Amino acid sequence: MAQMPALIPKEVEIQRLKKIYLMVIMLGSIAASVEVDNFVDGSLHQTAIRDSAFTPAHWWLYSHFIALPLGWGFVAMYDRRVPVLRGPNNSMNTGLKITIIGYLATMFTIGINEMWHFWFVEEIFSVPNHWMFNMGVVVAFMGALAYVVRVYARLVELGAETPARNPYVAEMYKLALEGKLYSRSIP
Repeated sequence: MAQMPALIPKEVEIQRLKKIYLMVIMLGSIAASVEVDNFVDGSLHQTAIRDSAFTPAHWWLYSHFIALPLGWGFVAMYDRRVPVLRGPNNSMNTGLKITIIGYLATMFTIGINEMWHFWFVEEIFSVPNHWMFNMGVVVAFMGALAYVVRVYARLVELGAETPARNPYVAEMYKLALEGKLYSRSIP
């Protein structure tokens, strides 16, 4: 990565990156609770053949698909305060773009899902309208992973990661930063 002149003080940038990490952890926990709701919704479909968007299990599920793109949008707005994380031509970070697009796809799938079930009553999870839920979530996770790796790489660049007090662990940390952790036999 090319060296970029410091646009903000190092301590301020570290604090902003840590705030971004906290926001990402919060959004990750919300996304993990969607997985729990998939089981709740699946068990509901085993007992009730037809339900609607107003079923309590769907309230929980659909509220996630509205909260997640909005939450990642707030992360994108706060991300503008860290100049190094910007994307090509001073645009939004590519990982953030992919994440927001993935969750927006799931958000718009809610309407498509309800229209599908208006005409076709079956509740089979392999029908095409459910594919976009899955593809949107997978795309969003890939973008979020790319973004988190970029934030972590910048934290390591800034030296925010401090080695442990244990001298053995500190030595392992030093070797890892030099890229020699698993290559001791290579000169």
